[in-house]
Amino acid sequence: MKLKNGVRVVVVTGALICGAMPVSAGVTFQNIAAGGGSGLSYSRGPSLRKATLDAIQADGILNLLNGEYEMLPVKNYGGPGVAVLDYDNDGDLDIYVTNGPGVPNSLFRNRLKETGHLSFQDVGLSSGAALTSQDSNGVCFGDIDNDGDSDIYVTGYKGNRLLENRGNGTFQEITAASGTGGQTTGSVSCAMGDVNGDGLLDVLIANTFDLGNNLAYAGTLDYFQLNQLLVNQGNRVFTDQTTASGLNSPLGIPQPGATLATWAVSLVDIDMDGDLDAMVANDDHGNYSGIDAGFIRLFRNDGTGHFTDESVQAGLNRGGEWHGLAFGDLNCDGRLDIFGTNIGDYIFNPGYYLPGAHASRWFLGTSGGTFTDPGVGALVTTPTGWGGAMTDYDNDGDTDVIFHGGYEFSVYWDESNPGVVLNNSGCSAHFTWDSAALAATNHLERNVEGVATGDFDNDGFVDVVSVSSFDVNPGQLRVPLPSAPVGSIFDPTATMYFIATPGVPDFFLFQWQGFTRSNGTLAVELNSGNGNHWAAFKLEGSRGLVDNHFATGLVNRDGIGGIVRFTPQGGQPTLTPVLGGSSYASQNSLDVQVGLGGATRGTVEVLWPGGVKNRLYNVFASEKLTLPEIPCSFDGPLSRVQYLQCVTASLVDLLKPHGGPLTPLDAARLELSAIRAYDESH
Repeated sequence: MKLKNGVRVVVVTGALICGAMPVSAGVTFQNIAAGGGSGLSYSRGPSLRKATLDAIQADGILNLLNGEYEMLPVKNYGGPGVAVLDYDNDGDLDIYVTNGPGVPNSLFRNRLKETGHLSFQDVGLSSGAALTSQDSNGVCFGDIDNDGDSDIYVTGYKGNRLLENRGNGTFQEITAASGTGGQTTGSVSCAMGDVNGDGLLDVLIANTFDLGNNLAYAGTLDYFQLNQLLVNQGNRVFTDQTTASGLNSPLGIPQPGATLATWAVSLVDIDMDGDLDAMVANDDHGNYSGIDAGFIRLFRNDGTGHFTDESVQAGLNRGGEWHGLAFGDLNCDGRLDIFGTNIGDYIFNPGYYLPGAHASRWFLGTSGGTFTDPGVGALVTTPTGWGGAMTDYDNDGDTDVIFHGGYEFSVYWDESNPGVVLNNSGCSAHFTWDSAALAATNHLERNVEGVATGDFDNDGFVDVVSVSSFDVNPGQLRVPLPSAPVGSIFDPTATMYFIATPGVPDFFLFQWQGFTRSNGTLAVELNSGNGNHWAAFKLEGSRGLVDNHFATGLVNRDGIGGIVRFTPQGGQPTLTPVLGGSSYASQNSLDVQVGLGGATRGTVEVLWPGGVKNRLYNVFASEKLTLPEIPCSFDGPLSRVQYLQCVTASLVDLLKPHGGPLTPLDAARLELSAIRAYDESH
């Protein structure tokens, strides 16, 4: 700790971060994208909004009395997102990353299958996926036409785009023809999912406010923008059904017809009743009329695509500036839990809130369809966050949490998040910070927003990709955030850059401090692995594949919306939902990675959209399996004979000669498990 001009200054070193606590999982991550390595050359170009900021900063003064403060733009380098997908269906995972106007979005094609070595080639331009003119923010993907490949939706500042995958390694923009564009909003995140059960993926879009100015922070709801639901009509055409859906009717808003800023959305079967509910991360930028209505909101689906805000009934009415969403089963009780990233406590004046009030935190599902907030326990609080994921990064059989974040505000940058890995202790939902896991990369200087996960080298361990909007140039001293310390293990990293400070003697003439930053970067961090076992699953819906006298496939080809329950032999079950968008402005791989710990086999069960359940016994360690939808539920009302007829006919339809994914041996294995599952449940 040093003193500079009377201000307490903290210099945070890598040694301090690594020494915060011992390594608990034996796993570390190495960034193969550092310096553009492995073909992953990326530099986030700023938004055109930065020109407004540059003009205001030109005279070195920020005048709080002449309207300059209100005209400061937000997210000057944009809000970049990242998606992990196998766009070319070659069996390895590729990466799509958004960029600013005049700079092409990147589509990094994984060359592992072709060369036997992990490397990437940016085919954004050659594939037609670059969208160079767009001020791109978030991204989500899914097979909107059930033709077997992933299509991409990209949000942006005042205009979103839809890219149809042609199946030959290239994309065609179909925004106008599909009816999915024309936005005048600050769109950030998006999520795909089938909201009405017709087997077609719809798109939910998170809108915030006009990012071109700072007026949304002025204490009124007038500047916030409504979210948007685009419902798939087939033939790659969508209609806006936002109003009819009920998604723009949040409860507890003091101003009729108003809404809140939304940073993240997900479509997930949170109550596991067979239809997709909408989860919305709201931010009201403070208390309006004495009411903090910034919740993680649950809009429960009635099965037809009509939603009702049940956030308060569900126990989610905890105010905050919620930025990102992740889902899984943290305490292995067979119910989905929620993790939300938040602004953190450190930015507030000491004593204004109790420590933990604005921490990124988890909510545990209960048997009544509600959620409890257990607090963050011994962590006391957590730093600011944007993108995050629930995943078993150490394959020990329980679900952990990974999240990143930085916060760019008008007069300061909160760069307090070193890349947080929260290690779950034996399905307890009690976490310790595994400070060594991500310590090889200096994330404290990266203003990270988009985060996604997937297994890039096919070794069975989940890797992490993150993208920053900007990086702070090294050598600039930090000062502690206002509330630090609060007694948390994160106190040493709770620091910030005051980029403008009050003038002397005129407090209202802030002086820009000349802090500098550079374009944001991409980090692709490979998991070192450990001795634990794993298995992996790819879901495949059977709409268009299964159609016989006994059954018809109804689930979208990607299986988005399905929930995978895996139980290692002798272990506890975990749940992993297959999501068409989560985190912040990002999407994880659709492949489900599960940890077995020391077990060598386990049982997998899938709850498909619509409520059908399939089960496969004796999944062995290191197996990577495709699980197709068999539209015959083992716990359903059919007689045993009727059920067997349904299963047998469906498996025939799913054989490779008929266009399905199965060999005869695969089908026989699934049939034997289907019979056993039926017998055990009746």
